[in-house]
Amino acid sequence: MRSKPRILIVTPEITYLPQGMGNMANVLTAKAGGLADVSAALVSALFDLGADVHVALPHYRRMFAIDVGRLINDELRMFRSRLPNTRIHLAEDRVFYYRNSVYGYDHVENPKIALAFQREVINNILPEVQPDLIHCNDWMTGLIPAMARRMNIPCLMTVHNIHTYDSTLSAIEDSGVDAAVFWKYLYFKRVPSNYEESRDSNLVDLLASGIFGSHFINTVSPTFLHEVVDGRHDFVPPQIRQEMAQKLKAGCAFGILNAPDPSFDPARDTNLAATYTADTHIDGKLANKLAFQERAGLRRDPHAPIFFWPSRLDPIQKGCQLLTDILYRVISRYWKDNLQVALVANGPYQKHFRDILRHHDFYGRVAVCDFDEGLSHLAYAASDFCLMPSRFEPCGLPQMISALYGTLTVAHDTGGLHDTVHHLDVSKDRGNGFVFETYDSNGLSWAMDQAMAFYHLPAEVRRVQLARVMRESATEFNHGVAAKRYIDMYEQMLQRPLVQPF
Repeated sequence: MRSKPRILIVTPEITYLPQGMGNMANVLTAKAGGLADVSAALVSALFDLGADVHVALPHYRRMFAIDVGRLINDELRMFRSRLPNTRIHLAEDRVFYYRNSVYGYDHVENPKIALAFQREVINNILPEVQPDLIHCNDWMTGLIPAMARRMNIPCLMTVHNIHTYDSTLSAIEDSGVDAAVFWKYLYFKRVPSNYEESRDSNLVDLLASGIFGSHFINTVSPTFLHEVVDGRHDFVPPQIRQEMAQKLKAGCAFGILNAPDPSFDPARDTNLAATYTADTHIDGKLANKLAFQERAGLRRDPHAPIFFWPSRLDPIQKGCQLLTDILYRVISRYWKDNLQVALVANGPYQKHFRDILRHHDFYGRVAVCDFDEGLSHLAYAASDFCLMPSRFEPCGLPQMISALYGTLTVAHDTGGLHDTVHHLDVSKDRGNGFVFETYDSNGLSWAMDQAMAFYHLPAEVRRVQLARVMRESATEFNHGVAAKRYIDMYEQMLQRPLVQPF
């Protein structure tokens, strides 16, 4: 037995890697969503603890924006000369090399990318690393837990998004994976009689297979896990719900919240007009409010309450239609307060907001801006309130970021929002936002009224509450907390400490 368990994290995307993992760590960045951030945080926390952590990810040469002929080849040659010290394992296939994004845009391209990635992990990286534990992420790694079962290696599957693809055994074989050695640990659309009869016609569900084959699973919030198992969301495929329920019943399913990227820190954020802390947030947020109003085309008014929309304008999940239903009424109700609504987001509903802006001549009171990373950071610092009326939310990060910046979230009580946004109670010094339970426009309108009631409280009361929210959030919403929970799960799976005590 090794003195230190060897952990292999298999992920299709990552934001950054620790400096000590090699020169390539400086350039290996491929991000589509929160999976990249949590992968980076976990790897960094493990590495800082001295754990024997390894990472497998596709070799996205174009996205890594490097001199392939020099840096990568030199480093790979160096790695091959001292193989035991290799910690970064790049899956090599032409399908990755010239991509501009992690995921494709159709049902043909995405499975092709996923199968090529998993082929390299199963055929080359697993034999090379010989891990003691494997941590897989989402449907793009769904075959690997079955192979882990075959190899008797504990495997964790993290479900970041309820999204899956199907494949046949023959397509898996054609990609170069010998599925015959682990097919019994896959999830099929119908119960298979044998390998041959299922090879061409019995579809394999990649995410369900990952859940079924893994030893432990987790979602990215505790409440969302129970919502899925309890059948609260009709968009969750029944096989996903069924397999999650089985894992939960066996005591092998947990919820672990993601955390914002460390760059979201009002004391160090270079995108802000003025940095600030919990102690200096009054002046800091005021300076950023004036700067944001100017950049976004809002009327410059230090006393105007700003409601910020940070999420993509997707009516299926994010609830933007609830805001369009009441926007005129809310602006009119608080006309004398010069209430302002700022959207820094793209999506199909952007047109509807622009139409309302033009029709009611809300220029100066409503801003509809395309997403821009720097402007979004500034909006978190400038705003008083953040709007998150999502119909469902596996985790959500904007509500956590907002709290770090002293901005209170108006949220629907669901999923990760339930776990991170708690209704403000000034008399008891607790809470960090305004929560509505009924998913409709009246619920959102009520919660915005609650936010405005807080805004009309004496300035000193608001100062004390916002300072408290910022301090509590900095302690709770960080990668160190999330990584500690993953490490605890690893140790439970390994049944021994991850790092030996000094």
